[in-house]
Amino acid sequence: MEQEAPGGGSKAKKGAEGSTIILRLYVQPGAGRAAVTGTRGDALHVRVAPPPVDGRANAACEELVAELLGVPKRAVELVGGERSRTKRLRVRGVEVTQVRRVLDDAVAKAETRPGSPRNARANR
Repeated sequence: MEQEAPGGGSKAKKGAEGSTIILRLYVQPGAGRAAVTGTRGDALHVRVAPPPVDGRANAACEELVAELLGVPKRAVELVGGERSRTKRLRVRGVEVTQVRRVLDDAVAKAETRPGSPRNARANR
């Protein structure tokens, strides 16, 4: 059974242990700390601390998504964009409705955080 996954037109496949989704990210490496900062087009905009050297930023993206979605690190795999800011991650063993809720909450929290670019535009 396929379901639309969060982050745009990706598909999710449902199996016995939950669904597998493809999550699109726009990554800003070299930030002070790892965080979701909102959306950019149909991608989740995230910041990670490591620079894009020797795959360290990619690994930080996988760790951030695993922590955010409450899955083991081995359930998150980079499947596209190894040398690009735009990445695609496969996440296994998740419930699509829970992923939507978690991502929506993370984006809403990021957009209401003092000093966020979106919040600054709203206050002008």
